[in-house]
Amino acid sequence: MGNGTQNQNQQGGSKSSMSKSDSSRIQSSQAKGGNNTGQGSFAARAQSAGDKNAGGKVAASAKK
Repeated sequence: MGNGTQNQNQQGGSKSSMSKSDSSRIQSSQAKGGNNTGQGSFAARAQSAGDKNAGGKVAASAKK
């Protein structure tokens, strides 16, 4: 019955935090697949979520 939780996660029934490792894997796979990884892309949003969940702060110079 362990698949119940897995199936629920795949269907969006449960939420979990994006880790830096998750965002790195997404960024890498998107880039290798030739997909856009720039601003506003899924990979960029995943990276942002991973950074926020890790408590990462964006340097003032990077915000410009």
